[in-house]
Amino acid sequence: MHSCLTFICFALMLTCTAAQATESESFWDRLQVHGFASQAAVKTSDNRWFGDSEQTSFDFTEVGLNASMRLDPKLLLAGQVLYRRAGEMYESDLSLDYGLVDITPLSSAEGRLGLRAGRIKNPLGLYNATRDVPFTHPGIFLPQVVYFDRVRNLVLSTDGAMLYGDRYTAFGNFSFTIGNGWPVMDDNVEWAYLNNDFPGDIKANGPNWLASLWYTDPSERFKLGLSGATLSIKFDPDIDGLPSINRGRTDIDFWIASAQYNAEDWTLTAEYASEPLSWRGYGALVPDRDATGEGWYLQGTYRLRPSLGLMLRYEEGYADTADRDGSELEAATGGLLPANLGFSKILSAGIRWDINPHWMVRAEYAYNNGTFILSSRENADFLARERYWNLFSLQLAVRF
Repeated sequence: MHSCLTFICFALMLTCTAAQATESESFWDRLQVHGFASQAAVKTSDNRWFGDSEQTSFDFTEVGLNASMRLDPKLLLAGQVLYRRAGEMYESDLSLDYGLVDITPLSSAEGRLGLRAGRIKNPLGLYNATRDVPFTHPGIFLPQVVYFDRVRNLVLSTDGAMLYGDRYTAFGNFSFTIGNGWPVMDDNVEWAYLNNDFPGDIKANGPNWLASLWYTDPSERFKLGLSGATLSIKFDPDIDGLPSINRGRTDIDFWIASAQYNAEDWTLTAEYASEPLSWRGYGALVPDRDATGEGWYLQGTYRLRPSLGLMLRYEEGYADTADRDGSELEAATGGLLPANLGFSKILSAGIRWDINPHWMVRAEYAYNNGTFILSSRENADFLARERYWNLFSLQLAVRF
């Protein structure tokens, strides 16, 4: 909230200043406004995915309105408000998706150097920074073993500052970002990392660091990148409430290696993510332990014609690389946490039709082996989870 208020006040101040300095250029000439909306229908054979999907869920809705204003060739204001409903994970939330001031003091034909401040989209992997815009997705859902929707807000954006730069050479383009700030927290973080909603509050244990490095070849067909973040979260129990876990912390390192090749009619994409984790101080209900999560996918898209495309993707994800089949998890908990919580192996196929530049419709099918990607908030009864399950989805989206 403090970050949002600071951004709004700063934006108003800069707008007034720029208006005085550029009276010859109208307000409307400098303002750009865009938006989008999408609605999906989701059906699963078992388990819950974005609502009561076993009975067909229509609880996946996104509506975004964004605006930007270039006050000066070196100064840009930009922001987006997002309404999102995603089953029990996000129930009709209206939030500031991003709101930032972008200053570019150095810019030339050889490169640029700039600074963003406010609520900033995290440049993690190929899709995180644009994950809210349906038209930028390879499918209805991003590869869940890398881009977890169950902790979407935690990795989506940061309240802080980010330095970025680009260098253009004959061998290709190089870009980097490095930032520091506070992650956006919600109850899904507690469900994801503590598997419950305990009496008390979960919050950031200090600011987090983010960094990325990207290379694009001279033809702009091949892209290679490495990005990551390190953060820590803490839980403060409610001493006046019911018995809870102790005051503890979870340390998270998350990084993604990305590669993509774009041809005229097809695109091949692969990403690998690693997530070293440690839990400390929570007590007997959440014992101290270390684990390394892992996820990777290989994805191909083919454009039959400019308005019609196909997608095929295979992905695997693991809660702990030392227990890839989940058997140790099941044994350690006496069967309370079944082995299928420890992994997900998913084969997805989809089709996209751009009806016109403004409207798009998609259909997708995914065969799932394992339940690692499921939200514990929506599937709190771990023993009721089915290892093998099917996911069918349709989505209609519009933009302006």
